[in-house]
Amino acid sequence: MRKLVFFIAAAALCAGGAIPVVAQRSAMTAADYARAEKFMAYNVTPLVYRSGVRGNWLPDDRMWYRVTTESGSEAVLVDPVKGTKSACDLPQCAATEGERGGRAAQTAGGGRGGTRIDVSSPDGKRTAYIKDWNLWVRDLATGKEKQLTTDGVQDFGYATDNAGWAKSDRAILLWSPDSKTIATFQQDQRNVGDLYLVTTQVGHPKLEAWKSPLPGDENVALIHRVIIDVDTAKVTRLLTGPDQHRSTLCDNVACRGGEWADVYWAPDSRTIAYVATSRDHRQENLRIAEVATGEVREILDEKVSTYFESGNGAVNWRYLPASNEIIWFSERENWGQLYLYDLKTGKLKNAITSGEGNVTQVLRVDAKARVIHFLGVGKEKGRDPYFVHLYRVGFDGKGLQLLTPEDATHDVSLSPSGKYFTDSYSKPDVPPVAVLGDATTGKQILELEKTDISKLQATGWQPPTPIVVKGRDGQTDLYGLMFKPATLDPAKKYPIINHIYPGPQSGSVGGRNFNAARGDNQSLAELGFIIVEIDGMGTPWRSKKFHDAYYGNLGDNTLPDQVTAMKQLAQKFPYIDLERAGIWGHSGGGYATAAAMFKYPDFFKVGISESGNHDNRVYEDDWAEKWMPLLTDQTKAVYEDQANQTHAKNLKGHLLLAHGTLDNNVPPNNTLLVVDALIKANKDFDLLLLPNQRHGFGDASNYMTRRRWDYFVKHLLNMDPPKEYELKPPTGGRRGSAQ
Repeated sequence: MRKLVFFIAAAALCAGGAIPVVAQRSAMTAADYARAEKFMAYNVTPLVYRSGVRGNWLPDDRMWYRVTTESGSEAVLVDPVKGTKSACDLPQCAATEGERGGRAAQTAGGGRGGTRIDVSSPDGKRTAYIKDWNLWVRDLATGKEKQLTTDGVQDFGYATDNAGWAKSDRAILLWSPDSKTIATFQQDQRNVGDLYLVTTQVGHPKLEAWKSPLPGDENVALIHRVIIDVDTAKVTRLLTGPDQHRSTLCDNVACRGGEWADVYWAPDSRTIAYVATSRDHRQENLRIAEVATGEVREILDEKVSTYFESGNGAVNWRYLPASNEIIWFSERENWGQLYLYDLKTGKLKNAITSGEGNVTQVLRVDAKARVIHFLGVGKEKGRDPYFVHLYRVGFDGKGLQLLTPEDATHDVSLSPSGKYFTDSYSKPDVPPVAVLGDATTGKQILELEKTDISKLQATGWQPPTPIVVKGRDGQTDLYGLMFKPATLDPAKKYPIINHIYPGPQSGSVGGRNFNAARGDNQSLAELGFIIVEIDGMGTPWRSKKFHDAYYGNLGDNTLPDQVTAMKQLAQKFPYIDLERAGIWGHSGGGYATAAAMFKYPDFFKVGISESGNHDNRVYEDDWAEKWMPLLTDQTKAVYEDQANQTHAKNLKGHLLLAHGTLDNNVPPNNTLLVVDALIKANKDFDLLLLPNQRHGFGDASNYMTRRRWDYFVKHLLNMDPPKEYELKPPTGGRRGSAQ
């Protein structure tokens, strides 16, 4: 080796030239990474005290909550009538919470997958569960089990929870108020196609197979609605055909682990109201079913040109048989509003809410007082339109009242009587203040807590900077957050990284509440980057027109907004270096990241695409079929154009693709289609497969975070990262969530 070096040098001298100098890359140290890691959630969240107030209400309207202190956890009991708070016994409060808590309890054995998830009756005497594709109940006093259905078979079972992208052994059903009857369905998946995953292990791999329809499939999951008398085990089928496995809110019939959506019992347990959603989410039919006979009556229907949604985070329509009325939610006037309908005639009686801004969640309906408490956004001028506020309004649309006036976003919990509420209000850059309020007047009764972040600030932590830019049209305001290094030098230039989630079900920023850490944004910024999150057009919580901005073109991914926003920020903040622009995202953000690298190859130089649903033809049916026209011979070219592998040949920069090999939300073939196209196009790229990991990467998530840091450091900063740095969350004590 020495001889070779001498020969090269001698040759250069003989040629009359200077000895070539090889420039060495600068290196980032483990100490640099350790300083960045200080701002991960597991390190900063434990430094926030007296936060996280959420009312746990007792039947008498007293309330308790728990906060963290420097010495541990503290429970506080609040009496709204007396306007007092005092320390209380934590174990008793915890027991109370358990007694009044969730309706589901897990029991080992007996379920389809080995874990039975019981659903308790309102009177607490019985639980219902799935066993061998049929529905059973167990008497809690005696332990006696009883089979309610007998004709359930594999792929045509009762109360089964399988949306394709999500599945479990919990029973999807609703007990009647008198605890005598169960409303549920028999889900037909017999002709639905399968998806497969294979474990990585020594020896024979284990095959995972489950029913998961895809866009364009002739056969998708259908639900046959039934009413079951628990005492007699009589099954009454509703006298209609089967409905699509759809809801008015999400891409499942039970949204995010909640109850069966779009089904309400009458207080007398004699009827149920439900909404049937069409396969393309463009038509909703509200129906009333008689429990005794199964007869069904059509009440009203709504047809839309794109997709129907009934709110943000919760179904907002309500069944009021006592007054023969329905509260209906619609975006027909460009904003999410409430309307009052006559239950007998199906005719509109009056609008309940109106004007700009959305009703996001109906919290409580007082049928006797004819008053509704709801959460809303965008109704207060001059404020961030994503800030959530609590309102009160009459059924007749009169007396609209803002109950949480502070310019912030509000996390609200109502008391059982509807007389009081707790409110923890904050901003992304302002820590929470928690208060107790009067739900009729909005008057503050008591300040509960003021969050202490002094120890957090002592670490050098700084909050993100809220930003406002113009969208692709040059007129629409877009909102987001920017994260900067604590030691920012305005005279220097910093690469900019866009952390993206494009919608249409969510946005990049998420909630506007205060979080000590928002993922690894601040940690990544500390390595020498400017990080931005921008909610582009096509994301929810704004007007219907805003949300529909790229309906039918999922490949848009808000990228026109992201690019123009980043250019505006570079003009406003000269320390942003647009020549070194990066982007990364997970799931839908992974789809958007690869699209950005392929469609804007001269703008984005580095991208990290994690768990991306790169081709919606191979992702679950209810996703694309809600945000796109149905896949047919006439629309297949549109789907093809929006598949990332179609444009993979355009790659110029550095792209890292990452996927868990047991991802049952977005199966890994989504990424492998892009890999195949890149290989065929003779493109250089990087691939990281995480064996046996699901969609969120599980215990490999910290490894993925470190590899993300390494990739941007290497390719945007042109520096060598420290070799194999290991993120080490604390093993004991207070630990923060990923946030």
